Amino acid sequence: MNVAEKTLNLNVALEFSKTPGPRFQTEGKFSGEEFREGILRKRLDEALKEGSVLHIDLDGGYGYATSFLEEAFGGLAREYESDQILKTLSFKSDEEPYLIEDIRGYIRKARSG
Repeated sequence: MNVAEKTLNLNVALEFSKTPGPRFQTEGKFSGEEFREGILRKRLDEALKEGSVLHIDLDGGYGYATSFLEEAFGGLAREYESDQILKTLSFKSDEEPYLIEDIRGYIRKARSG
């Protein structure tokens, strides 16, 4: 990341839920679909418009279902170019570091598969 770039921050536990839920809104509260449509897409659009990096902090919650992460982040890749998303988003996950590469994989696979 270039030092001159502006960074926008998104803390999932503080701004969405400490208990992220299932894939779809019809399956329960705090779904990946709800996160993407209610928060993530708007923040990504803001970052893209400003030429900023959107730094997403995944720490502070009680874990993430694979279906939540795939729907939230893979869902973005079904709407935007994967490379554009990967360049714009950065992640922090000290509690579960493997989530970062998992999410990047969901973004890559959403366009190819």
